[in-house]
Amino acid sequence: MGPSDPGRDNAPDAAQDAREQKMAAFNYVQEAWAEARLDGVDDDCMAMTCLFAAFAELVSTYGEEAAAQYADSLSKRIRNGEFTLVRTPQ
Repeated sequence: MGPSDPGRDNAPDAAQDAREQKMAAFNYVQEAWAEARLDGVDDDCMAMTCLFAAFAELVSTYGEEAAAQYADSLSKRIRNGEFTLVRTPQ
């Protein structure tokens, strides 16, 4: 089967594309954050503003209820370490 055959399973390719897009987006945000820091913008201010912008986009795209449900899931994910980039020994 070729790449355009309807019987081909594109799920692994789509998942890889999604991972690559997420990493590219993360890199853009990190670059903007570093630039803002050089301009004297406080990290806490950047964090809160990025969260606001992200949730405003989620609400705009998916609606308030879906965004609220997503927000409800975040505390468990934070506690499970999904957002921890560098692990510190405890």
